[in-house]
Amino acid sequence: MAGFDKGPILVTGAGGGIGAATVRHLIAAGAEVIASGRNLDQLKALANETGCRTLAFDLADEASVKAALEGTDLWGVVNCGGWGGEIATPMDSDIAVFDKVIDINARGTLLVTKYASQTMVRLGKGGAIVNVSSQASLVGLAGHISYASSKGAVDAMTRVAALELGRYGIRVNAVNPTVVMTPMSAWYWGRPDIAEPFLSTMPLHRWATEDDIAAPIVFLLSDGAAMISGVTLPIDGGFTAV
Repeated sequence: MAGFDKGPILVTGAGGGIGAATVRHLIAAGAEVIASGRNLDQLKALANETGCRTLAFDLADEASVKAALEGTDLWGVVNCGGWGGEIATPMDSDIAVFDKVIDINARGTLLVTKYASQTMVRLGKGGAIVNVSSQASLVGLAGHISYASSKGAVDAMTRVAALELGRYGIRVNAVNPTVVMTPMSAWYWGRPDIAEPFLSTMPLHRWATEDDIAAPIVFLLSDGAAMISGVTLPIDGGFTAV
């Protein structure tokens, strides 16, 4: 896929899941990738596997993000770092958990966008940013008050950033994945009372894989998406269409 010879692409949340799959897909497409995350052992293993560079920083700490990105030349960014929080109703939501989810998912996305885009504007080569949002920002999902709020903010940031950065040739889009069934998500989504109604509603009737999400992210970074900006793209098997 054309368009990956313009400069490094930063992928946050690259320690596992969608982030790691995105790194693998980008490397396969010929991109230079900088993988970021909190788990240094996972990043080292990914670097050994793919040849990507690594860069560790804390999404919740502006000083850490600034120190890491101010001196790092970038052409692209995938904001994949995040935290799921809790399953709770508005009546019993833990506000400390809400604050942490917002801090990592929404504020962290803005911090990376802030300092990465400054560098991209300085270099004057344009660029592309893809934010990993969620289907939870598009429809009501029971128990997801905190997570949905954080991803709704990410969708709004995507549209505003696309407007503000377009003059510099920087495109900004988001993907809104459905559930990727992993050991971390199985405790909730694997329950028959949760899984069966959900999958029966979804037209494709299956869980997503990491590769199902990574491939569209890579497309949105590529020259094939050169006229796409400000989009929030559901990757949800049709769930939000019904």
